[in-house]
Amino acid sequence: MSRKNTIRNKELSEDVQEEMSEAVEEKVEETQNFIRTIFSPAKISTYLVTKNLPFIAFLVLLTLIYISNRHLAERTVRQIDRLGKEVKELSWDYKSLSAELMKLTTQTEIAKRADTLGLKERTEPPIKLEVLKEKK
Repeated sequence: MSRKNTIRNKELSEDVQEEMSEAVEEKVEETQNFIRTIFSPAKISTYLVTKNLPFIAFLVLLTLIYISNRHLAERTVRQIDRLGKEVKELSWDYKSLSAELMKLTTQTEIAKRADTLGLKERTEPPIKLEVLKEKK
């Protein structure tokens, strides 16, 4: 099996190939040893677990706080969206009611409603009354 150098596009010598395969085998062996030491029964003992129980409980507490904080943030965002939609709807209601009120308070609309009550709009200007005071 001949390997080529990707940089020079030349075949690698037997010595270089052996060195590379030995380096790869060493790394594989180191990784396997590391995994074995982590999960070996000697490392995971009841003493070790009870010794680190407060730390594990602390990590669980932090995890619960993180999860609850995330839920609270999601709920707050949903509430903000809902209130934003409600504000938009109320703004539209306000604008439509304001426009309707402006239309109803025009002079012609008031005259129409007063006519149904039997009141008529005055066509002549108002009369000014003057009160004479007697001098003593």
